[in-house]
Amino acid sequence: MKKKLLSVVMAAAMVAATAVPAFAADTVKIGVYEPASGDNGAGGKQETLGIQYANSLTPTVEIGGTEYNVELDIVDNESSNDKGPSAAATLVSDGVSIVLGSYGSGVSIAASDIFKDGGVPAMGVTCTNPQVTQGNTHYFRICFLDPFQGTVLANFANQNFEAKKAYVLTKLGDDYSAGLGHYFTQAFEDLGGEVVSETFPEGNSDFASYITSAKNAEADVFFAPVSTEAAALIIEQAASQGMEIPMMAGDTWDSNVILNAAKGKDVQVYVTTFYQEGGNAEFDEGMKEYINSDSTAKANNGGDDTIAAVSAMGYDAYYVALEALKAAGSTDPAAVNEALWDVTYEGVCGKVEFDDENGDAVRDTAYVKSANTETGAWEFVGEQGIN
Repeated sequence: MKKKLLSVVMAAAMVAATAVPAFAADTVKIGVYEPASGDNGAGGKQETLGIQYANSLTPTVEIGGTEYNVELDIVDNESSNDKGPSAAATLVSDGVSIVLGSYGSGVSIAASDIFKDGGVPAMGVTCTNPQVTQGNTHYFRICFLDPFQGTVLANFANQNFEAKKAYVLTKLGDDYSAGLGHYFTQAFEDLGGEVVSETFPEGNSDFASYITSAKNAEADVFFAPVSTEAAALIIEQAASQGMEIPMMAGDTWDSNVILNAAKGKDVQVYVTTFYQEGGNAEFDEGMKEYINSDSTAKANNGGDDTIAAVSAMGYDAYYVALEALKAAGSTDPAAVNEALWDVTYEGVCGKVEFDDENGDAVRDTAYVKSANTETGAWEFVGEQGIN
């Protein structure tokens, strides 16, 4: 089994010997490193909701024979690679035992060294870019990766639409967008397809020229792994231009923001994701009740009680963190880091276990959903692998 690097051990020792506050005798802190603002704020709020719901159900954990209250220490990384490290440093200085997040691979990568130097393990919930965990022993994740997701999407386009040409639109400087676009392109071309690619800059809100390019290229599918905010604009403008080809994306489009943008419009939207509402009736019922019982929770869920897959993944991540704390028998971050390698947990999104190489989840299936533009709800299309 892969063990933590000496640098992680030394970093943990340095932090313990300096300014990290001691835990209260009956409290353990779990850091929540998520965007509540910026391009990925909508998704970050929904991911955090799942963590908060789990905490409301299970607010305590027994560690080494002592019952601890579990306190969520939530920071806003603002969807920013520049501001994220500062938010991460706050969690380290607060004395958290483990960090969950972030929605958005770029901000996860940006904060990685802060967690490493602080001796605190982190666990990604839905950050799918391989670089999050590559080459380190402190960052884990419970979701599938973009090489897998990109291949799943390429296979789906090829098998379901008989697509021969794909238009791929990604955002400049966005690790998630560029990464998933790259892996989709690679897999689609391996299947004999042709790809036309374009990128758009930060702050862009006019996608008309890109939609025109896709139509002029006579593409069979439009693939845009971008934020929900950009996606909503793309859907609006695609509908206004009468673009008839299917629009496809990865997990970031699995949001009621997308459903609301597509409702009542003549568009086709397909996404790959981690969970389909209806997959676990007990979880669905409880999560909806939690959302509807609190106006802030409902607002953070986009104004209705549609269950986002990222919320289900956040829920699972919280319980995986509790399993790591129990296995460690300690609130010491170094002990939790070590214990994570052997943790397994049967969650609502499937079994969670980590590989020995990078601490990545062992997953081989994604869910494919389509937006019903009449009802404004997701419809389950099927499970898709890479074979």
